[in-house]
Amino acid sequence: MRNKSLILITICAALSTGLSAQSIYPGQHTGKMKKMTTAPMQVESFDLKDVRLLPSRFRDNMMRDSIWMTSIATNRLLHSFRNNAGVFAGREGGYMTVKKLGGWESLDCELRGHTTGHLLSAYALMYASTGSEIFKLKGDSLVTGLAEVQAALGNGYLSAYPEELINRNIRGTSVWAPWYTLHKLFSGLIDQYLYTDNKQALEVVTRMGDWAYNKLKPLDEATRKRMIQNEFGGVNESFYNLYAITGDERYQWLAEFFYHNDVIDPLKEQRDDLGTKHTNTFIPKVLAEARNYELTQDNGSRKLTDFFWHTMIDHHTFAPGCSSDKEHYFDPQQLSKHLTGYTGETCCTYNMLKLSRHLFCWTGDAKVADYYERALYNHILGQQDPETGMVSYFLPLLSGSHKVYSTQENSFWCCVGSGFESHAKYGEAIYYHNDQGIYVNLFIPSEVNWRAKGITLHQETSFPAEENTALTIQTDKPVTTTIYLRYPSWSKNVKVNVNGKKVSVKQKPGSYIAVTRQWKDGDRIEANYPMNLQLETTPDNPQKGTLLYGPLVLAGEAGTEGMQAPAPFSDPALYNDYYTYNYHIPAELNTTLQINRKHPEHSLQRTGKELIFKASQGNVLKPLYDLHHQRYVIYWDLIEK
Repeated sequence: MRNKSLILITICAALSTGLSAQSIYPGQHTGKMKKMTTAPMQVESFDLKDVRLLPSRFRDNMMRDSIWMTSIATNRLLHSFRNNAGVFAGREGGYMTVKKLGGWESLDCELRGHTTGHLLSAYALMYASTGSEIFKLKGDSLVTGLAEVQAALGNGYLSAYPEELINRNIRGTSVWAPWYTLHKLFSGLIDQYLYTDNKQALEVVTRMGDWAYNKLKPLDEATRKRMIQNEFGGVNESFYNLYAITGDERYQWLAEFFYHNDVIDPLKEQRDDLGTKHTNTFIPKVLAEARNYELTQDNGSRKLTDFFWHTMIDHHTFAPGCSSDKEHYFDPQQLSKHLTGYTGETCCTYNMLKLSRHLFCWTGDAKVADYYERALYNHILGQQDPETGMVSYFLPLLSGSHKVYSTQENSFWCCVGSGFESHAKYGEAIYYHNDQGIYVNLFIPSEVNWRAKGITLHQETSFPAEENTALTIQTDKPVTTTIYLRYPSWSKNVKVNVNGKKVSVKQKPGSYIAVTRQWKDGDRIEANYPMNLQLETTPDNPQKGTLLYGPLVLAGEAGTEGMQAPAPFSDPALYNDYYTYNYHIPAELNTTLQINRKHPEHSLQRTGKELIFKASQGNVLKPLYDLHHQRYVIYWDLIEK
């Protein structure tokens, strides 16, 4: 505990410092890309280093995430890699030398090494988000160790498992997703270069790219199609990014090698052919098409990406912004039959938010920002246990279920890895900009430095507990520009004041309120976004529904009866118990809610200043992100009041 406190103090002390770092979204990575975005963009992203979170629930999550990720010793993360390369020299028996990681990082798990890749990205993101040197040092030490392993292996290959797993994939024999794991390493090393300027990371990842090209170039088309039936994550997106950084067309060839015809071709034809496919195998392949469009202006890639995003949001997404049941698609006209204890794989939402960032840069569409906000608050923010910092694999929607959290030593699931990243990068989608002005997409306490205009925007808000946000301009000299305030689809009758004077708002929900003027130091914008209760029912069963307050999904408290230890945590003694979890739901659990459909506010009243609501029949409802260590009800059996 003393070491954890010391880490926290170190991070807090560095929160306001600057650094040089880049990203992979349009508008970023200036000076580090030989192949820049050529497709037309409506808006561009800020560098993550230019945004700082101020005290809030988001910043609290980030700090808990930072403590966990820095507590994992570098030698533990490198051990399986060193073992694979034969460079580990431990004492006789070995097991007293390095404490082994468990779960998906066990030495007999074929996915081992993926967490090291995720943490390379997470350390880089956290460095950009905070400026704390501890994350730079953690990333540097990992990169140095991986470079030593790569040198020992000799041919550019780098992994925690033997190259024979790749050979098994090429032959079409059973193996658990070796290119998926390599994708995490490619991505993590690229992020180390872009965010922390670690040039050794770029050297290591380009050697990996050279190995991959030499390995795959001789293969015929039949072999290619056979091997890509195995899950490969977003390795093609990483190859597009490596191509952008280096300009080396061999990496573009590699990205195109992983084009999955059976998945992407139907999307090109605007067909929703998702069936019962594995959801998170699907989404990263579309992310690669998004990068292809940005780099080459391939309009087919843009159209299929746009079609896929709207198909997902309009038909395959639950109220909290999550998707999938037991990791797979299902008939969206049977949605109410898929409210199970295994819905909402967190990695799916992680990747949908990434895809949304690309689409927003292309379109500046407020609908994309609306989805981003809903998924961020209801799924990602609530994935982390506030007591321990552990994270959940699924967001179960079964009435009476509860979130099941990872353990610190014996889980290391995919959603643990993406969770390390998600809670490190909350600042990345709050603001965007273009030649005309700056977009305020999310109401999160934060500060953005718009270097090109010489403006710093300081946002103060208690949203969503309160309906107001305030933005203060800091500038050395007057600047004429436009500030675009998002007008969410969930609000109406928004009020805006500038320096205490009312601004006429003519825009409608689902758009942006444009405030153009010459801005001076100390100018202040105040906006009020009224929040209302809404009822959303499932498409196939109008008697099954959930309540929202603004963008927030409300969940009913359902107590802890029947929860057996180690609940709400995963049991390491059971094989992948998150996938077969027995929630021991009490038979008498109440899942009904009396509701006035036209006026749900008549059936539910907010009590006090906290986001706590009480139904007329006595049920207590709170934001889903605040429901932890207890059962809940999200989709109610509705009774007309």
